[in-house]
Amino acid sequence: MKYKDLKEKGWFKVISNKYVLISLVFAGWMFFLDTNSWFIHHELNQEIDELQDNKNYYQGEINKDKATIENLHDSVELEKFARQKYYMKRDNEDIYIIEYDSVN
Repeated sequence: MKYKDLKEKGWFKVISNKYVLISLVFAGWMFFLDTNSWFIHHELNQEIDELQDNKNYYQGEINKDKATIENLHDSVELEKFARQKYYMKRDNEDIYIIEYDSVN
């Protein structure tokens, strides 16, 4: 094909227009190469989503801990918590901890 034949094609006229060329270069630059490109925004949005998930998880844990603290104001609950979590005992008691081997 000769240049003259290409010049008469409709798509060649559109692509060879200087405004279209400048617009394509600008769009490519903004999409791929700029510091505020689409790829960087996409990565940052993913990081924001992960941080939001972490925030929600830790908010739930904080609420659970607040409920536990409220329950520990009662002396019976405090004693129950100390016995279950820290294996504390009274002076006249013996504690036996039974651990099961999980053999598959």
